[in-house]
Amino acid sequence: MKIIPEPLEFEWDKGNTDKIFKKHKVKDKETEEVFKNGDFIIFDDQRHSQFEQRYGAYGIINTRRLLSIAFTIRNKKVRVITARDMSRIERRSYEKLKKNT
Repeated sequence: MKIIPEPLEFEWDKGNTDKIFKKHKVKDKETEEVFKNGDFIIFDDQRHSQFEQRYGAYGIINTRRLLSIAFTIRNKKVRVITARDMSRIERRSYEKLKKNT
């Protein structure tokens, strides 16, 4: 199942850029690194998919920071809804899944 569109493009506006940085201190460029580095895991987010299909991603950025990202695909672009540091449980899941792939 292919979710991430090619070529990889992102949809940013003041609403999602400012909100993510203010709340979680994650820059838009950092979330883009997760997808560009290719070392990420994507999963369906059924709980938050009432109005549009949403996904979650666990990944790592160049500074080795581990991020948990919620996103959707709009107009063939990745639209990040939120991004934050992974919790301890998410880090364990990520490491376990990475080991098994």
